[in-house]
Amino acid sequence: MVKVKPPVVELTLPVLPDMELAATKTAEVVSKHMGLNDDQAAEINMALIEACINAFEHSESDKQIEIHFKIKDDLLEIQVTDKGIGFDKSKVAIPKIEEKLGSDYKRGWGLQLIKELMDTVKFESTEEGTTVTMTKKK
Repeated sequence: MVKVKPPVVELTLPVLPDMELAATKTAEVVSKHMGLNDDQAAEINMALIEACINAFEHSESDKQIEIHFKIKDDLLEIQVTDKGIGFDKSKVAIPKIEEKLGSDYKRGWGLQLIKELMDTVKFESTEEGTTVTMTKKK
């Protein structure tokens, strides 16, 4: 029997305003193809927006990011990669809501939000860039 390679959708997005919306449109098509429900699709979109915004903010040399959607039976794996300077995830603190409410700076929730929305999340970061790999089960 011939083993069929799972489908992969690849995007390369320039760092431009609202370009994360191109990623969410692709995620919607992939979610529908996999038969995911509306709640799952919405969670994927929110996590993907956060991952893209983080990648856009930290992308250095290329000024573009890559996104790979890997469709595996009952699992969707999404990888968002930037060519930034990397980060040490152990030094990223979970924000305190009391401090955020009184602040004009509302950013800083992205990593925690991604972890809450997706089934698994893995961060790989070096001086050459960062890849966030997230999965959602059907």
